Amino acid sequence: MQIPTNNSSSDSRLIKKAKVRDTHITLAHGSGGKAMRDLIDDIFVSNFDNPILSLLEDQASLNLASLMEYGNRLAFTTDSYVVDPLFFPGGDIGKLAVNGTINDLAVSGAKPLYLSCSVILEEGLAVDTLRRVAESMQVAANQAGVIIVTGDTKVVHRGAADQLFINTTGIGVIPGGINCAAQNIQLGDVVIINGELGNHGTAILIARGELALETNIESDCQPLHSLVETILDICPEIHAMRDVTRGGLATVLNEFAVSANVGIRLDEQYIPIREEVKGVCEILGLDPLYLANEGKLVLFVGQEYGEEILTAMKSHPAGKDACIIGEVVANPRGVVFLKSIFGAERIVDMLVGEQLPRIC
Repeated sequence: MQIPTNNSSSDSRLIKKAKVRDTHITLAHGSGGKAMRDLIDDIFVSNFDNPILSLLEDQASLNLASLMEYGNRLAFTTDSYVVDPLFFPGGDIGKLAVNGTINDLAVSGAKPLYLSCSVILEEGLAVDTLRRVAESMQVAANQAGVIIVTGDTKVVHRGAADQLFINTTGIGVIPGGINCAAQNIQLGDVVIINGELGNHGTAILIARGELALETNIESDCQPLHSLVETILDICPEIHAMRDVTRGGLATVLNEFAVSANVGIRLDEQYIPIREEVKGVCEILGLDPLYLANEGKLVLFVGQEYGEEILTAMKSHPAGKDACIIGEVVANPRGVVFLKSIFGAERIVDMLVGEQLPRIC
């Protein structure tokens, strides 16, 4: 089924696309006048081109009847992206903004459909940099089968922002019978992760060039909705899912343990982490369980479904390295603890402070 579009799209006016003449962003590009209109036409309308956006209204008007063909509940999320640097191995701020919001929808079981894109631009930002980001966003949206239907542009004085900030809001629809929430976690559930942890945080750290380290690690930035569809086709009874981003696996699992009032026991030998990531963490005194990811999800499901779901996940490119890494236990409630490869156990607490700022 195609993504629903506005029924009035055939009546949209033809827009003559202007070109930005400036090489760098000026305050005029946020003034609401011709310079701003030229920027929007050249950078955003031309890249995100679709019948809903081309109307250039102050909002996107969506067909409710078409939305309801996908399910009976609306999923709605928003996130802001301030990553430094803007471009890094495996991705950039635009790809990150699209996939990050798609994944926030996907882990609710929703089919992602529409995105907004709002940008805050620093005076002096190169127009070609903004163009690259917009092009990357559209590539990511096309690959995920979503459309960017509305947005906003603001320009601030030089020094009031760091080059470019992006906010994306997403809308999706949850099919009937799907209910993924922390409160559904049950004793005996297995904990499954879809692949290696810490790649994004490590890639960002190396890309900043502040350390004399060289690796071939790339960000894991990718959309997860297709993997989620594969999982839910096998087992709609998934109890809870969450994408593992800021704060890493440890923080997400602590949130789950507190919300569900259960204990979560992890087994270190089964947690997939690249040796290069382990090495960087050892050098810098970091814990990979707290590193950010941008293409990882963790899910909880009854033990009887664990192996079947694991097999299905491994058949999907985004889940080929999936592992069962732990289980839900009765005590101690609200606590995550880890059995080390040596057999000892330690508490994995909520992240305090920030290991790596500006990672998404």
